[in-house]
Amino acid sequence: MAEIRIGRMVLGSYATNCYLLYREEDPRVIVVDPADQGEQIYKKLTEKGFQVEAIFLTHGHFDHIWGAKALKEISGAKIYALAEEVPLLESAKLNVSQWAGRACVLTPDVLLSDGEEVTVAGMSCKVLATPGHTAGSCCYYFPAGELCVCGDTIFQESVGRTDFPTGSASALVNSIREKIFTLPDGVQLFPGHGDSTTVEHEKQYNPYC
Repeated sequence: MAEIRIGRMVLGSYATNCYLLYREEDPRVIVVDPADQGEQIYKKLTEKGFQVEAIFLTHGHFDHIWGAKALKEISGAKIYALAEEVPLLESAKLNVSQWAGRACVLTPDVLLSDGEEVTVAGMSCKVLATPGHTAGSCCYYFPAGELCVCGDTIFQESVGRTDFPTGSASALVNSIREKIFTLPDGVQLFPGHGDSTTVEHEKQYNPYC
């Protein structure tokens, strides 16, 4: 099987990481967290010969979903999210988009559960429920690529905030210890903001966990 590759676009006023997962010599791509400008995401990808196969959401905050509806409408790709995140995704108050000045709600097409294995475009990942930043936050672990897209659960030597609706500091720390820190040390972590890191590095240097 061709190697899994990952690309990144930094989008919006909150510098959110939108990730693109694909395999060599395969035009199909998974877009994770289309943070804004769905039309521009689609345009840039199609110009490079990519075809949007699916849209994965790590959680439902406005700065991670603002571009999702437009990207879905243009590409026809389905939106995937953890089932527990639906209440937040469907509420402009809970997902804080109302506060941010651009109300946004959406309903996922595919509801995921903790531990579920999903295969899209020839790439398989395991869904890790990681409540804490939001009640329905999740990470996508791709064993073949030794990588995990982790949204705002964990950052390089930091963690996601927990003061927004459905957040919980204790749940966040438990999620990191029980789900992320049990992955192999060499797994690369790709967070929702900032640079990538590794499980091994965060075990040693993350002061919050």
